[in-house]
Amino acid sequence: MAMDLRQVVAAILTMSMFLMLGNMIKKDHIDPLLVDMPVSLDIQQGLLKVSKHSVVKLASGPWKEDDEAMRPCWKKLYKTKKGEQTNGYISLSLTKGPEYHALQIANAIMIAKHLGATLVLPDIKGAKVSEKRMFGEIYDPQKFTTSLDGVIQVVKDPINQQVGEKVVIVKVPERVTEKFISAHIEPILKKKKQVRLASQYQSSNLTKAKEIGDYLNPYACLAMFGSLDLHPQLKELVDSMVRTLRILSWKSSAGKFITVDVKVTEFKNKLSCQRNDTTSKEYCYGAEEIGQFLEKIGFRKGTTVYLTQTEWHESLRPLRKYFPNTFTKDAVMPIDLKARYLDSGNFEYEKFIDFYLCMQSDVFVATTMNMFYNNVAEMRIASGKTQILIPANKLSTSAADYLSPHILKKNHMAYSCLCKI
Repeated sequence: MAMDLRQVVAAILTMSMFLMLGNMIKKDHIDPLLVDMPVSLDIQQGLLKVSKHSVVKLASGPWKEDDEAMRPCWKKLYKTKKGEQTNGYISLSLTKGPEYHALQIANAIMIAKHLGATLVLPDIKGAKVSEKRMFGEIYDPQKFTTSLDGVIQVVKDPINQQVGEKVVIVKVPERVTEKFISAHIEPILKKKKQVRLASQYQSSNLTKAKEIGDYLNPYACLAMFGSLDLHPQLKELVDSMVRTLRILSWKSSAGKFITVDVKVTEFKNKLSCQRNDTTSKEYCYGAEEIGQFLEKIGFRKGTTVYLTQTEWHESLRPLRKYFPNTFTKDAVMPIDLKARYLDSGNFEYEKFIDFYLCMQSDVFVATTMNMFYNNVAEMRIASGKTQILIPANKLSTSAADYLSPHILKKNHMAYSCLCKI
């Protein structure tokens, strides 16, 4: 049936009106919501990588561009043929949190390699006796065994173990030596065919490269930079929290955010206090002092700040006076995952979340120079995220004057394991 010309014109006019109406709705109601938001996080992250200079220009404040990521450059490791290591088994539990695990693994690898022994896949223990997890619940076991392929053999369980036979436990220093291995571990392994390691730590435990022998150093490097990856589910949780923090900080800082390692217990016990070498006066870093410090060196009020404190506490309120966008993990973790990862009766997942989240922030502030700070710095050096700040009682308003000695003096073990690409 032929269509009347008037009908054709009417149809065209109707379509035009709908198009105009749709464009008006989009302009008035949808476009304003998109002005300050990235199209997607992947695009945002790509922007940070591909067009650094434009992003830094948008992010007002003392933000430092990332350095180039570094590559492994330790000595070539002597390869072991499959079936060659039959001199017994080395086992251990990873303890005290993720900041200690790489060092514990390093010792185990060194000992197993030196004695021609097989490493038993470790388990993981928390602060309480009841808190125990299999390695594969926290870390990626496939990545671990693959990274050690040809270096030492790794098994899930020791074979041919006599039922009821007690395993000898040997306490090892945080930096094991060939001399210690030969004197304290080798005789037991020859007799019992299995030794369980228990790590001891000194009061001052910041690892220095020069304190590890040249022979053992490559194995320590491998343990610290090539063997431990989070379990994919836990990694995705951390990545989702990083995405949330970047979205929250997009408008004020082009997606950049700060992490601060601070705990309420440190305020109470004065663990975040430092003594001025010149005046001998003690200066403590609570929420107020942290806020003053970040403001002094130029971070804007809208900057997003993440604290390693698990739950919000009233003593942290002064920090929000300076930086209202201050959050703890209970505020940025997906609601449906809180019961699993933050319940007080559950395993200490928050330690792993904090450790890996602090590795990824644009700025890391350490109020206490402890093992957590040391090993977060280690991984940040590897990835090129070297803006690590240590608050100090100085007059300077330049963030560069508060950079970690690890960065300024390049005295961290990471620099002996890694080279510029």
